[in-house]
Amino acid sequence: MASHRRPKQSSPRCTGVITATAAAAVALSTQAASADPLPDPNKKGVKAQVDRLYEQATQATEKYNGAKEKSDALKKEVQSLQDSTARKQGELNELRDRIGAVAAGQYRSGGLDPTLQLLLSEDPGTYLEKASALDRAGDRQTAALQQFLAQQRTLRQQRAEASEKLRDLDSTEKELGKRKTEIQGKLREAQRLLNTLSTRERARIAQKEDRADPASARVELGNAASASERAAAAFAAAKSRVGMPYVWGASGPASFDCSGLTSWAYRQVGVTIPRTAQAQAGAGTRINSLSALKPGDLVIMRSDLSHVGFYAGNGQILHSPKPGAQVRYESIARSGMPFMWGVHIG
Repeated sequence: MASHRRPKQSSPRCTGVITATAAAAVALSTQAASADPLPDPNKKGVKAQVDRLYEQATQATEKYNGAKEKSDALKKEVQSLQDSTARKQGELNELRDRIGAVAAGQYRSGGLDPTLQLLLSEDPGTYLEKASALDRAGDRQTAALQQFLAQQRTLRQQRAEASEKLRDLDSTEKELGKRKTEIQGKLREAQRLLNTLSTRERARIAQKEDRADPASARVELGNAASASERAAAAFAAAKSRVGMPYVWGASGPASFDCSGLTSWAYRQVGVTIPRTAQAQAGAGTRINSLSALKPGDLVIMRSDLSHVGFYAGNGQILHSPKPGAQVRYESIARSGMPFMWGVHIG
């Protein structure tokens, strides 16, 4: 006969364990659903790649600025030569007309030998006076001819120089186009990499870029008076641009690249310094020690001298650092760019 056993009941302890385990599983599942996804290991190096592309873009920008400065100077020289050539050509045409008129007159009156003209003359005295005048006229004509030939040589030289300048300008314009393409390519690639990040990740990077260095708030800007008056005044002009965006090739007043900020600031106080960081590195008195810098001195960064800003005191630099950033104060030690030397524009 079959046994009728009662089904074995789960112990309260076992039931409690199962219930707790299930609750924990549900809680973990809910937490995992609400938490940020784990970071993609492939995206860890995106910011480093973007920073590297921005650095390369700023280096190419300085080369672009140098070519642009040369192009602008060449355009002025070519225009001046062309204007001078046009004036010379006008003077030459006028001189040619005068010489031609005299030559034509001599040709028309030159049929008789001078001795026969004297014998046939009713008034030999008058003839001799005329002959003397003709000799003097001949001397003047010779001088005019020599002047004509000299101006003709000068005109040929100016035209040759203008042609050479135009060839140099064409080469420089091609260099400008090359650098522009390079810069735009670097910036497009940086943007492509940034677009692979989530909105939250991009915002986090942007927030980090926009956040002021805590030490910069404590910079004692009042001691700028210890620098020369012009350097202090240029530094004051640069301080008024804090928050303005970095734009490659820009030199103010609403956007800047690194050397655009420093050259703009000095222009505001009537001082002209070179346009590029490399040229600014040799524009004044070199200061090799960071500790010897005074507010308003230029700070030259990177081994290729491709970055420049103003020393702001307390180890800080005021500069326009890179694409995507704004004119700001930053610790030189934390900028990621090695300090090369300072420059005092006296």
